[in-house]
Amino acid sequence: MPTDLTGAVARILQSLRGERGWSLDQLAQRSGVSKGVLVAIEQERSNPNLATLARIAEAFGVPVTRLVDVPDEPAVRIIGPEQARTLWHGPSGGTGTILGATEPPWAVELWRWVLQPGEMSGGDAHVPGSREMIWVESGTITLTVAGHRYQVADGQCARFSGAEHHSYVNEGPGPAVMTMISLVPPAS
Repeated sequence: MPTDLTGAVARILQSLRGERGWSLDQLAQRSGVSKGVLVAIEQERSNPNLATLARIAEAFGVPVTRLVDVPDEPAVRIIGPEQARTLWHGPSGGTGTILGATEPPWAVELWRWVLQPGEMSGGDAHVPGSREMIWVESGTITLTVAGHRYQVADGQCARFSGAEHHSYVNEGPGPAVMTMISLVPPAS
C-alpha cells in the first residue's frame, strides 16, 4: 500500500471514529478487528488487507472505497480571502470571520474578530476539552471566563478552556481587533 494511501486510511479512520464518537475499543468490538491492528492503522504502521478494510467499512456502514479515498488535494492547502466566511455580525458593524479550519478529529478554527465599541460576542460554553486562544491586534478586549473578567490589550494573548462560559466585549472607544484559535476535540 503506498504511503499516501496508508496516510489516507489513517486519517479517514480517525475522522469516522471522531464523527461517531467511538473509541478504538468500540470500533474493535463492532468490526471484529483487534484494537492493536486499529492502532497500527491509525498510526500509519500497518498496511491492512482488503478483508480488514471490509470489516472496518461495514462497522461504519460505509463502502470500502470511503476508507481508501485519496483526495486530489495537495499536502499543503492554501486558502484565500474569498473562502473566508463572516459568520457573526455585531449590532454596530463588528464581524467574526472564520479564515480557515482543519479537519476532525482534532479540528482547529482560525478566526478574525472586529468588535466595535460596546459590542459583545460569546457567552456559551463549548464541548468539554475545547480550548481557545486570542491575540489582540488592536484595542482592548474584556474577556470573561467562568465569571472572571480579564483585560487583554493590544499585543497580548490569552488562552483558556472553551468549555467554560466565556465572552468577548469591547468596552473601549474604538474598534478592537483580535485573532482567535479554537480547538474542537473529537467527540467522546
